[in-house]
Formats: sequence, C-alpha cells, structure tokens
Amino acid sequence: MPQTYFIQTFGCAANEADSERIAAAYQARGYQPADSLAAADNIVINTCMIRQKAEDRVYGLVYNLSQEKKNGRKFKIVVTGCMVGMALRQKTGKMLMLLRQKMPAVDEFLPIEEVGFDHAPVRTDSIHAWVPITNGCNNFCTFCVVPFTRGRETSRPFADIMLECQSLALQGYKSITLVGQNVNSYGADILLGENNVQVLRDIPDKKYFSSQLNNKQADGVCFSYDKKSFLPIYIKHLGRLRIPTLFPILLQEVSAIAGLVTIDFISSNPWDFSDELIATIASNPTISRHIHLPVQSGDNTVLRKMNRWYTREEYLQLVDKIRSHISGVTISTDIIVGFCGETEAQFQNTVDLALHVGFVKAYIAMYSDRPMTAAHQAYQDDVPQAVKKYRWQILEDLINKSNLRLGTYKRFTKAHAVPYA
Repeated sequence: MPQTYFIQTFGCAANEADSERIAAAYQARGYQPADSLAAADNIVINTCMIRQKAEDRVYGLVYNLSQEKKNGRKFKIVVTGCMVGMALRQKTGKMLMLLRQKMPAVDEFLPIEEVGFDHAPVRTDSIHAWVPITNGCNNFCTFCVVPFTRGRETSRPFADIMLECQSLALQGYKSITLVGQNVNSYGADILLGENNVQVLRDIPDKKYFSSQLNNKQADGVCFSYDKKSFLPIYIKHLGRLRIPTLFPILLQEVSAIAGLVTIDFISSNPWDFSDELIATIASNPTISRHIHLPVQSGDNTVLRKMNRWYTREEYLQLVDKIRSHISGVTISTDIIVGFCGETEAQFQNTVDLALHVGFVKAYIAMYSDRPMTAAHQAYQDDVPQAVKKYRWQILEDLINKSNLRLGTYKRFTKAHAVPYA
C-alpha cells in the first residue's frame, strides 16, 4: 500500500498556499492523502512564528505526537514553514539546535524553499485558489519576524503567475487571491535585481532606475509580457521615488482572464499603495471591492517605533482617496495592541482612527516579543498582559462585534473600566 501524508497548517494565507504545494510534492512521489493525523504515515506540520502562541501550538502538537510514538505507533514527523525558516537563517545554528532539543521526536526539519513550483498545487477548494506572487519581505517592521522566517522579498516570474491563473480559469475556478507579504512591491526585484532593492531603497534623491538593467539603461525601460510592453509603476514615498512595481500591471492582466469572477489580493502596505493601483482597481469590476490595509497602530509615535513608513494622517488620507475613487469599497486591517511602551493615550489614538475609518473587520493581536526582531533588541515588552487583553477586547468589541462608528466611543467606554491608572 502507498504511504500516506497529512498536513497540519498554522498561520496565514501564505502558509495555506505553501501547504498546497507541499501536498503536490508528496503526491508526485506517490503518497496518498490521509483523512486525519491518526491515519497518516507522514505528518507534515507547516509552522507559524508570528506570535508565541502560534509556536506553542506547534510544540503542543509535536509533544502529543511524540507520546503516540512512545506507545508504538510508527510514523514520521516533518516540521516545515516559518519556524524552520528562521532557524536556518540564524547563522550560529543555535536556533535549529534549540528546535531539535524542544522537539526530539521530529524526524525532519524541511526548509519550505525546497518545495518549489514544479507541480500544480493540490487545491483545497474547487472555486477559490491562493496564488503566491512573492515570498519574503524587505520592510523590516520592528515587530515582525517575516524577513527572518522567509528572507528577502522575491517575486515569482510574471509569466508563471499568469499561466497559473489562466490554468485555474480553464479548470473552472471563479475566484483567486494573489498572495504575498507585501503584494504592492511585486516585481521590484525582477526589474532591479534582488540585491539592488535593499541597497537603494532608502538613498535620498535617487531614482531606482539609475542603474543598468538587462544591459540597457534602466531609466524608462519597458517590461514585456505576451508581446506587450509596459512602463513599470514608480512608488513614491517621502517625496522621492522608492521602488518600481509591476503589481498594478499584474492585477490588470489577471483581471482580464476570461472566466474569473473575483480577483483579490493580500496583503498590501499603505506606503506602497500607488495611485495607479487605485485606478486599476476602480476600472476593473472583477477586482474585489474589499481591501485589506494593515494599519497596526493609530498613533504616530508607536508607528515610528514599529518602523511603519506612514503617519496616521497619511493613512487616513489614503483611505479617503481609495473611497473617493472606488465605489462601494470596504476596508479591513491588522492592529497590534500593547506594543512596547504603548500608553493609554496612544491606544486611544488607535481607537479614534478605527472609528474614523469604520473597518468592517480587524485582525487584532496582542504584541508578542519575537526573537531576532528589532523590537526584541531595542525595546522592552513592558505593557502588562492584562492591559493588552483589555485593549484587545475594546477593539474586538468595537470593530468585530459592535461594528461601531464615529461618535459612539464615549458611550461605548462607559461600560469598560480602565484596568490601571
């Protein structure tokens, strides 16, 4: 009988997409999917490290599986995903050694990079599909481990993405979501070379197209696909041209594929949301009218400490611009409460911003200190857990349960006692 596998996925949409590729790799080797953990000969755990709680769930699962091994059950445990990615990028090897010590029952630590795009993903849905377009991130928000778990931002080839989307449409898929840590910067490394993006992005008074590209002068160079030529979109930030991007072009081309009804994307950073991207969404009805736009905090001091490259005022201006051009748009977000040193007044600024925007959904997280991040090295995780929980509950009730709007906060907070002076 053929060997069986079961994949347990923790984390975000990128992890879900990775698990579909892992399944394809196993099936290409003759393995068959198992119905449950208990029935599998090979258990693959695709891990997340965004918060300590996500790590603890992995450790708990591996411990329970190790007890089954001790009781005589024969199977293999493979751990992959973000925990392995960070461990392998930690140059001293101490983190990988620590993983082995904490999870001695694991048979293999698999780098996700070893699972390529050689086989069509095994989809878990017959109507909707995840389509990865980038991996990794160059932005280095101080709280975030993604640059360490997934490395530098790399873009999939434009033609490969288009081929996958066209194939999905032919198979009857109606909805796709383009996935990346920051989809807005898709293609910068294709146009400039991976190493040049990180080197040049923060140099004042520089245009990114000041270097050579494909043996041609990069200024004004066109990008070609399917016998068509496109001028890359420059993203402007802080009064200068930051990076070129192909994302509005990619979104335009994908939206033109016959048979696709809804095109979505996740996630997008506010500082890379160009006017061209807004115009592309507005002019293409197949592109979703829901935008996920992480804000993280509504206080400028906290945003600076987080290394988020915008102010609350700039975020609100962007929201106004999006709403003025895209009819019927709704906006969701990510918010972190209890970031290092966050005061009650700074939290109230986040509440105020949430009320002004009127988010239809917020993924709210209590700050979790993560190894290797700048916040771990520079700041103290000094907001008490009880205060984090209180602030989380305020926003959870305000946005996700009550769905309140501007002018209601004073009435709302009368029922909530601040847990400290």
